Amino acid sequence: MRTRTHRITSIAVAAALVAALAACGDDDDEDGSSATTSTTNETTTSSTAPTEQRQVRAYFLRDERVGPTARQATGEAVAAGALEGLLAGPTETEQQMGFSSAIPAGTELLGVVIEDGVAAVDLSAEFGSGGGSASMMGRVAQVVFTLTQFSTVDAVSFELDGEPVTALGGEGLLLEEPQTRADWEHLTPAILVESPLPFAEVSSPLRIQGTANTFEAQFRVNVVDGEGLIVYDEPAMATSGSGTRGTFDITATFEVPREGIGAVIVWEESAEEGSQINLVEVPITVSR
Repeated sequence: MRTRTHRITSIAVAAALVAALAACGDDDDEDGSSATTSTTNETTTSSTAPTEQRQVRAYFLRDERVGPTARQATGEAVAAGALEGLLAGPTETEQQMGFSSAIPAGTELLGVVIEDGVAAVDLSAEFGSGGGSASMMGRVAQVVFTLTQFSTVDAVSFELDGEPVTALGGEGLLLEEPQTRADWEHLTPAILVESPLPFAEVSSPLRIQGTANTFEAQFRVNVVDGEGLIVYDEPAMATSGSGTRGTFDITATFEVPREGIGAVIVWEESAEEGSQINLVEVPITVSR
């Protein structure tokens, strides 16, 4: 195992991360399980207790691509909870990490109904206001990824103030059909890490999950400890690549010389130059 140092790109916000990490739990509940019944008419089932909190993902934009962060949903309304977390926007610490949202401030969730694999989400009119085509595409992708984290949702249709939407914005972004993640591949990072989430507290063995669309499905994974030392450095493969997005599920085992703020770092090696490309870094707290 190599132990060379790695400069964590988010180190400039290390102090803020400490506070965020203290406020956040780990992401053991990130299993993509189903959304459930709520006052917003979600129509699936779950054993979640009415007052139980569960971690869900809200997808913001980072480097012009979608990226997940952790949010908490209370009770059975996990899809609505994830959307509410999304509409609230990234935290100050997440903004320092580069997360932003294309969803206009003031957008409200009016309802979400999940039936036959399609989530029909009703948002207030603010969702369709302002911004050019890039902003419109970004906000739609954020909602699609946030809702399709649940196993009961394959696609998302949109309503504004109760009226179905077939085109969004002045430039007419077409939404005639329910939207899937595949429809937004161009806004998906080449390697999308969905677990662990930023600020998670982790230890060995660490499960690293997500999707990737890299050359020949190959990429590399590092885990960095609290001293900036690489404690895990291994090649990885997704189930498909080279134009077709696949999944990955990696178990990283390592020893931790120094606990503290570290990172999961993934990247693809350039076939032309051998340099790191499509690099993604997820700050974590590493413990023994």
